Amino acid sequence: MTKSINRNALKYIAIIAMLIDHIAWAFVRTDSILGEVMHFIGRLTGPTMAFMIYEGYLHTRIIKKYAIRLGLFAFISWIPYSMFEVGKWPYPTFGVIYTLFLGLLIVWMWDKAKIPKALKVVIVILACIASLFGDWPIFDILWPLFLFIYKDDEKRKWRSFYILIIVEVAFIMLPSILSGEPFRSVFQLGAFMVPPILMYLYNGESGSKNAFHKWFFYIFYPLHLLILALLKMYVFV
Repeated sequence: MTKSINRNALKYIAIIAMLIDHIAWAFVRTDSILGEVMHFIGRLTGPTMAFMIYEGYLHTRIIKKYAIRLGLFAFISWIPYSMFEVGKWPYPTFGVIYTLFLGLLIVWMWDKAKIPKALKVVIVILACIASLFGDWPIFDILWPLFLFIYKDDEKRKWRSFYILIIVEVAFIMLPSILSGEPFRSVFQLGAFMVPPILMYLYNGESGSKNAFHKWFFYIFYPLHLLILALLKMYVFV
């Protein structure tokens, strides 16, 4: 099988999946077939973006600039994310860029901090707690971290990635299962599409170096949330 997907393509796959997911949350009943299909596709987003953080850490020359960029747009996105979620601001939850920002900081800390491993583990736990105020909490920190820890061992790297997906899906689906309505969250299984794409289709190349590809996600994320929020509030009411 030819590996034909580069990092730019992966980024756009995640963006399209995210847009489909957010449109579904805004305008489509979750318990409908259409809603389930759209959210199933949307489950590509979190694990793929986490993988991009791992790849970004490996391939970005100046991590400090990368972290500042993520942190800045995490803050910029707070207002449109709040408007999308509850129709007002402030709202004490941030979008996925916030969680990805924490994930990058954790990988950076694990790699460079000259502190005991036990203290690193404590910092990871604290970051996971802080991520509860963001989208795709906990796992968008643990996915890039474990990918980095096992970067030199392909078998353990992908095994840990799969295990974390299993835990994430099981954790989210458990309430529906316990309530006797397991099919309400069956779309969570869409996350299992990500590892095969990364393992068998991703070629490890960056793609075009055009700055457009670098900045598109940062601009698109808050902008699409704002547009969807305005549509929810003033058009499809």
